[in-house]
Amino acid sequence: MRRRKAISRLAAAAGGAATTSSLLAAPAIAQGRRELKLVTTWPRDLPGLGTGAQRFADRITQGSGGRLRVKLFASGELVPAFDAFDAVSSGVADMYHGAESYWADKSPTFSFFSSVPLGLAANEMKAWVHHGGGQALWDQLSAQFNIKPFLCGNTGVQMAGWFNREINALDDLKNLRMRITHLGGETYRRLGAKPVSLPADEILRSLKEGGLDATEWNGPWNDFALGLQNVARYYYYPGIHEPGTAQSLGINLKLWNELGADDRSLISSAAIAENDVIHAEFQARNGEALKTLINDYRVEVRRLDPAVFRGLALVAREVVASTAGNDAFSSTVYRSFSDFREVNGLWTEISDQAYVEARARYL
Repeated sequence: MRRRKAISRLAAAAGGAATTSSLLAAPAIAQGRRELKLVTTWPRDLPGLGTGAQRFADRITQGSGGRLRVKLFASGELVPAFDAFDAVSSGVADMYHGAESYWADKSPTFSFFSSVPLGLAANEMKAWVHHGGGQALWDQLSAQFNIKPFLCGNTGVQMAGWFNREINALDDLKNLRMRITHLGGETYRRLGAKPVSLPADEILRSLKEGGLDATEWNGPWNDFALGLQNVARYYYYPGIHEPGTAQSLGINLKLWNELGADDRSLISSAAIAENDVIHAEFQARNGEALKTLINDYRVEVRRLDPAVFRGLALVAREVVASTAGNDAFSSTVYRSFSDFREVNGLWTEISDQAYVEARARYL
């Protein structure tokens, strides 16, 4: 209700200004130049995500010679983090940078274009979207909400999370108040935990004040930036919930259809570039941050007991499969995603996975 009121107030303010200037919902146009509003679900300077969104905005501004000027509004600066989708859908903002799983209240199917438990790793996600039919399905889903989507970042495989108590058995998850969203959250809920959905800038405070017992976020680099090592003792891996979490760019579909071919090409190319740069940055920085957490902060990095992971996996399969029962389109997306995971997984197993395992034996 608060989100709807916030959006309504912004839209009303825009309407009131229409007599003297263009609507807030429309890009500002002056002497052939446009200002585009980009809202994000991240704090402004959050490494990798907030900074990546700004880098994307700068790519468009610079690549167009200033003809398209993208102004970034971080979480809470124009709309709250989880209102970014509605803001772009309604035209209050022109673009968002976020994670599609945040829009699962619109349709659980959105999660397939971010990350689902036991889902695609980062390179597999990119392959499915660009070459496995994922983009066409994503376009069809987002068009229902007046949005054109693109991949625009990936954090890679994520940790299971930070816990204030040891997790040695599935029973240790009962009544655990954990920040974890949507399908991952539903998996934990079915095992007795109490999932909580919070944006990045509220996690640390909630852990400090006792509102949470545990949280997942991204990985060592981003988690260190939030300061989670100061409020939680145990850092568990591997995470089952987000094996390759994609970030997305969403553009108001009406605006997208109005843009010329050159502008569309610039935006899509910038999104592709930023998708690779963000993923590479997380890959590089996570290793550095993990070393710091272990050596300087004495964080206890622990592997989840195989029985715990197995229990999570069995429930996660049921949770993800249940999305196929929502409607015929959800079933189509689920089949496309699952079929690609099965076929591509054969190659992943004898390529990346086999190589890394073999390399570890000799280093």
